[in-house]
Amino acid sequence: MEGVSLRLPAGLENLEQFISFVSGQARQYGFDSLRLKEIELCTEEALVNIFNYAYSEKTGDVVLTCRGDGDKGFIIEICDYGEPFNINSIPTPEIDGDITDRKVGGLGIYFIHRLIDEVIYRREGDMNILTFIIYKKQSDT
Repeated sequence: MEGVSLRLPAGLENLEQFISFVSGQARQYGFDSLRLKEIELCTEEALVNIFNYAYSEKTGDVVLTCRGDGDKGFIIEICDYGEPFNINSIPTPEIDGDITDRKVGGLGIYFIHRLIDEVIYRREGDMNILTFIIYKKQSDT
């Protein structure tokens, strides 16, 4: 995949650098400040899940690649060699009702699906590839 990439060890100590990288790349595509915060939030949620679950019993790197997609928008691709995890297989959490009755977990993935236009997961060999496609909307210009 063409674009600009950042490769760092999977760990919370590198989260800020990953988020700054994504934010800087997305800013170049003209997204407004609200949309930038949404992109940052979703990227952070995906990365923290990778740090905590994909590499729960081992260490490894994450490669984050950003690129434009013509007039369509902006693409973020997050690759890791951790445990397989299809973000699209998680059911939508129960968000209605009393908070004390809700099951823990799943809200971050829910936000990703609500805020990112396309969320694509694939496994190639021993690599997880999570792709976010963020459309360039008229209001973002």
